[in-house]
Amino acid sequence: MRPDVVTFWHGPLDALRLLCLRSQVAAGHKVTVYSFDPLGQLPDGVGNAEAEAILPHAFAERLRPTGPDGVWRDWTTLQFSDFFRMRLMARKAGLWLDADVLLLKPIELDPAKPYFAWERPRQLGNSVLYLPSDDPIVTAFTALLQQDELTPDWLALRHRLTFALRKLRGSPRLADIRVAIFGPAALTALARRAGELQHALPKKSFYAVHAEPKLFFEPSDFSALLNDPEIMGFHVSPKGRGSQPPIPGSLYAWAAERFGV
Repeated sequence: MRPDVVTFWHGPLDALRLLCLRSQVAAGHKVTVYSFDPLGQLPDGVGNAEAEAILPHAFAERLRPTGPDGVWRDWTTLQFSDFFRMRLMARKAGLWLDADVLLLKPIELDPAKPYFAWERPRQLGNSVLYLPSDDPIVTAFTALLQQDELTPDWLALRHRLTFALRKLRGSPRLADIRVAIFGPAALTALARRAGELQHALPKKSFYAVHAEPKLFFEPSDFSALLNDPEIMGFHVSPKGRGSQPPIPGSLYAWAAERFGV
């Protein structure tokens, strides 16, 4: 099955994300970006849907409270999106791709099985994610959303100890521990608990350039990456470079020529 692609975005989309969305459409997927405010100038073939119906904006206050101006602070958006993608899985909305996933070829999956890949030697990535609606991982997040404190029962010992110390110091939110507490670390722990790690694709499937952004943004010989049949795409993780123009001779420049307007 070639699934629909879904994602969430908060704020303006930069040039790199727009390019990645075009690549997902070019691969033959229907793409929908959920947001709280309308997103202008989306690429042809990319739809925009209301996020409030999936997970209310007010849920962010249970993560990292906003400032006086109501703007989300620190890593609120990232943690919110960790929960948002699980809500989409529960609703059978499709395959989650981060907006900075450059897709090289169509993704086909078995709707009865999880679809994800290793991001690091012992950690799954959640930038590319599909789970059946009745998967134990989805069920665990659904139960977590019913809690007031959002404290999961799958925390590693070191995280439990860190959280206990923070509570003693007056910080009652698990969300204060670190940015990825509900993201890849949670996905990995839950997949291990559910016996689903065997479904994970190799790291290079989507994360060949993730930890080394210079492979994408700086001039290099990237032919081996493009010619590797196991590489489906690239999670770019631009780290502030999303609005910079591509440098000639870089993989980014190649992608801009192939998928650009």
